[in-house]
Amino acid sequence: MAQAAQANVFDANGSQIHVEHDRRRRQFVIRLNGSHDRAVLLYEYVGKKTVDLQHTEVPDAYRGRGIAKHLAKAAMDFVVEEDLKAHLTCWYIQKYVKENPQPQYFEHIYQ
Repeated sequence: MAQAAQANVFDANGSQIHVEHDRRRRQFVIRLNGSHDRAVLLYEYVGKKTVDLQHTEVPDAYRGRGIAKHLAKAAMDFVVEEDLKAHLTCWYIQKYVKENPQPQYFEHIYQ
C-alpha cells in the first residue's frame, strides 16, 4: 500500500483542499471536487538526498484557481522537511519559488 501524507489547505473560496503525498508513486495529488479529476506534481529521486521536481499538471477546467500553488508549496515543504536538495525542472515550481521567496526554499535548491 502506498504511503500517503495529507496536508489541509483552503482555496480562495474557503473550500478545503487536501494535498496528498504518495511517496511510493513520487507525486503530490489534489483530488478535485471528489471526482476522478486530479491535479498532480511529479518528482523523482536523482540521488540519495536529491529530488527533481519535474512536472505539475492541473486539468484545463480547474486552471487559474490557484490549485497548482498548493502542490508547489507541499513539494517545497517536503524538500525542506526532509532536508533534500531539489532540481526545479518544472517551470511552475520555478515561478512559485520566485513569487514566494522563502529563505528555507533557496537553501534547498540547486542553482
